[in-house]
Amino acid sequence: MGRTLFFYVLLWFSGFCWGQDQYPQLTEIVTDNANIFTPQELQGLRSKLTQFETESTNQLVVLTIDDLGYETIEQYANGVFNQNKLGQAGKDNGILILFSKNDREVRIEVGYGLESYITDAVASRIIRNTMIPNFKEEAYFAGIDGATDQIIEFLNNPEALAEFNREIEAEGEMPWWGYLLFTLFLSIFIAAGVFVFYKGYSGLVEMFRGIMVGKLGLVPGLFMIFSALFMVGFGLVFILMPLFFLSMIYGFNLDFEALVEDIGWVYYVFGGFFLLTIVLAVVKILIKGKEDFKLSWFKSDKTYMGKTFSSSGSHSFGSSSSGGSSSSFSGGGGSSGGGGASGSW
Repeated sequence: MGRTLFFYVLLWFSGFCWGQDQYPQLTEIVTDNANIFTPQELQGLRSKLTQFETESTNQLVVLTIDDLGYETIEQYANGVFNQNKLGQAGKDNGILILFSKNDREVRIEVGYGLESYITDAVASRIIRNTMIPNFKEEAYFAGIDGATDQIIEFLNNPEALAEFNREIEAEGEMPWWGYLLFTLFLSIFIAAGVFVFYKGYSGLVEMFRGIMVGKLGLVPGLFMIFSALFMVGFGLVFILMPLFFLSMIYGFNLDFEALVEDIGWVYYVFGGFFLLTIVLAVVKILIKGKEDFKLSWFKSDKTYMGKTFSSSGSHSFGSSSSGGSSSSFSGGGGSSGGGGASGSW
């Protein structure tokens, strides 16, 4: 019994110690466990980053390892960052560059306090344009040294960071022919929506006219009106959604929040919609001039129904039609929440 208890205590203690030292305990601002730097490169990089920390209090740390084991580089970088408490407590102004030689992966992990400066987009572009091209040539020091130079410049020079962000935005801009193709693509949906809306709405007007002259029973007419409204709504979705995307692409600032907060306009829209429909139905009756206003509760004119509402259940304004639709160094107590970017080569 005593040996068994001792075994479990030893096992727990081993697990506890492993959990405490799961990641490297950093004692230098640059730790080259993968041995990718020469002694001169290592010393120069340490001196530069130490001077940067002294002048700015921001802590830019480099760690190279042979492999990640069974973790992703995001998990490993976050674990190293938080175990070593990079940056200062309260400021969270640490940045970790993690390089894994055998996995051919690199990550820039950014503390909370610097995420508004070295954003995910900035970190990603540094990795993509500065680090990866050098790493592919096995120029590991050049890639990491160049990345640290950029990060230091961006944190010391807001104008340089602003220019870098403008370059990132320019990369994401769509060329003129892209705008044209996207507009043409969405126009197809708008045209389809207009067609479906027209077919549904023209049928809706005819249903109101049929009810007013007694050729369409009121009760069955209400069910048909509901079906036509569904078709009208479907058409509106096909019209409005592409228009919404086009407004985003072309930078039109539509105050959708105000529309959601105050829905009083909905009553006016629906009221105006049905009023216009009734007016159009009355106009059709007056234009024909041969029909009197009367009401039938249930009975419908079979000849009228067969001629006007064929199998599709819709009608155009002019004539009957069919249609419809059926998607020594030590951290200062900082922490990271996972901001940054990763890359591989």
